Amino acid sequence: MVTVLEKRELTPVTKLLVLHAPLVAKHAQPGQFVIVRLDPHGERVPISLTDFDPGRGTVTLVVQEVGKTSGMICSLEEGDEVLDLAGPLGLPAPFPGDGHAVLVGGGFGAGAIHPIARELRARGVLVTSIVGARTAELLILRELLEPVSDEYEVCTDDGSLGYHGFTAALLQERLEQGAPYTICYMVGPVAMMRAVAEVTRPYGLETLASMDPIMLDGTGMCGACRISVHGETKFACVDGPFFDAHGIDFEQAVVRSKMYVDEERVSLELAGAR
Repeated sequence: MVTVLEKRELTPVTKLLVLHAPLVAKHAQPGQFVIVRLDPHGERVPISLTDFDPGRGTVTLVVQEVGKTSGMICSLEEGDEVLDLAGPLGLPAPFPGDGHAVLVGGGFGAGAIHPIARELRARGVLVTSIVGARTAELLILRELLEPVSDEYEVCTDDGSLGYHGFTAALLQERLEQGAPYTICYMVGPVAMMRAVAEVTRPYGLETLASMDPIMLDGTGMCGACRISVHGETKFACVDGPFFDAHGIDFEQAVVRSKMYVDEERVSLELAGAR
């Protein structure tokens, strides 16, 4: 069993959980993820690592409530136990030894880019972080990400803080102004990552997207998390989660992500009726 040591509410639907998981923390690397299962019959949910501390034996997760199971995870309290925490899974993110990286995080993605920014800074790479939220109140983890960024820029849909607009639009402006980025990492909603990929494509800027499609076993055996990259089938759990964004078939990824929308709705309705 894995125990919840700390819980913090970041927004009404987004929670931060610190879990005691010494073996996962010992082996975790930036860019990897875990799969959480709450009970023997429960759904297996992939969640990117926001932080890990081998000394304390802890891993930190940011979870956004979007369905029944994510809602159950968000409802965990300090002292509660998680049945399974499988990981670390996936390949670590690839890192250059120099240059200027721009990291784009949308919503919950602001947490997932934190360990990447920290590792890049440790390697001497300049880091610009661009994070987006619908409103200033929904911006998360600035206190974690800004200290490990050389530049930290905020975008809000309503203009309540920072740049008024989407992250892709701000990135477009920075590139047009001659920003000397040498690589781009992004974590967030598929629509955001697809937009960012189209912005960076004309500039030939290497762009890596973290994909989190539906997963079951997390070992590449079931094939549920397959995506198409440059026309080849890849499994996000073992070949990713980071892939060349300019080769990802985002249209297919969106379709596959909505395969069980009806079942998710029924599950939520049944849970609410209890």
